[in-house]
Amino acid sequence: MTSGWTVCSPATQKPLFEVHALSHTEIDEAVSRATEGFHAWRKVAIKDRAAVLSKFCSLFESKKAEVANTIVTQMGRPVRYGAGEVGGVLERANYMISVAQESLQDELVEDGPNIRRFLKKEPVGPVFIIAAWNYPYLTMVNTVVPALLAGNSVLLKQSPLTPRCADLFVQTLREAGVPASVIQAMHVDDTGADYLVRHPGVQYVSFTGSVAVGKKIRKAIGDEERLIGIGMELGGKDPAYVLPDANLDHAVENIVDGAFFNSGQCCCSIERCYVHVDIYDAFVEKAVAIAQKYVLGDPNHPDTTLGPMAHQRFADKVREQLDEAVSNGARLLIETEKYFPQDKRGTTFVGPQIVVNVKHDMKIMQEETFGPVLAIMPVKSDEEAIRLMNDSQYGLTASIWTADMEKALKIGEQVECGTWFMNRCDYIDPALAWTGAKDSGLGFSLSKHGFDPFIR
Repeated sequence: MTSGWTVCSPATQKPLFEVHALSHTEIDEAVSRATEGFHAWRKVAIKDRAAVLSKFCSLFESKKAEVANTIVTQMGRPVRYGAGEVGGVLERANYMISVAQESLQDELVEDGPNIRRFLKKEPVGPVFIIAAWNYPYLTMVNTVVPALLAGNSVLLKQSPLTPRCADLFVQTLREAGVPASVIQAMHVDDTGADYLVRHPGVQYVSFTGSVAVGKKIRKAIGDEERLIGIGMELGGKDPAYVLPDANLDHAVENIVDGAFFNSGQCCCSIERCYVHVDIYDAFVEKAVAIAQKYVLGDPNHPDTTLGPMAHQRFADKVREQLDEAVSNGARLLIETEKYFPQDKRGTTFVGPQIVVNVKHDMKIMQEETFGPVLAIMPVKSDEEAIRLMNDSQYGLTASIWTADMEKALKIGEQVECGTWFMNRCDYIDPALAWTGAKDSGLGFSLSKHGFDPFIR
């Protein structure tokens, strides 16, 4: 009996194509190929693996139109931004390539006439990487490239919403010279994914996605009593704090963009904004003015700046949080019917929304929204802002908006998160380890240390 699923357009809800889900037998065969490929790939010199990955970058850059098409059709990002992930992939891949030799070479501790002590870094074996639909190529490059550079073979699973992104990524890696047995796209359903996570041939699991699924994966590996590594980038409820000395126009423009870009479907999007009471009214007024200028609509239209959400259930969740907030006294400042008439219940189209009069126990302030919503709350002091920023189960990123770097450093040291920014947000620097605190993650990726999960 065969199984699979249908991929539908987020914009029209009409079927796009069918996907065959690999059976357990097919998964076993893929893992066997990955094991054989690993033994050959690990023997390739680091500089030669780096050369192959550099060729991948050149080839991938030439495929902007194909990349854009896979993103626009499968997850609904507007076509004007469709090829944007290419630049991010190149930035991250090229950085990891540039530091591969120094990061992966042996570390000599002592080289005397009668003794030689050194640390040798060896790949772990076949790794199972589960990437996410919201930034399909960026969530792949973060771990696939360092895993390959370190000498591992990769079994790559994309979200069932964006499977052809994995196909294009794998195809391009193979065109660059990565052997077919070393990089394979694994189109599996939930049962198949669970089988792979537990598979004795898999030596490491990397997952980008929800906290709930991340915990299930960790439990599954534990249930098998397997002592293998796990890396996870999970949810976020990222805060911004705007101090009274901040460049207000700069702060508003970037925070609104950080909240609404990609329809808010970003793990490090700004979902909570704390603004000092002295500038609160001015900030809100400017934020509303910017939000009203977005263009919600068909992602294939060049004027569209906000496309549909990637699935109906995501849109429903956003509306449920907004309903709960309003029923408890919050106010919505964007007149949806006037500015975004396509935003109708039962559709994937959700217009941007500014929410005020919020309380910190509301779902919209505690649970991940993952939609084009920005909740804004006034604060009277740095201490209050820090307390509220830390009042969350998540801790991926935070941003602090001020003209005073020393004050930003002092505040940043007290915020419980993996990365914090001064006067910017919603960005991943490949030279810095990408990690999360609390329920936002386990382990890290990128930076010179981004190879560590893939070596022993």
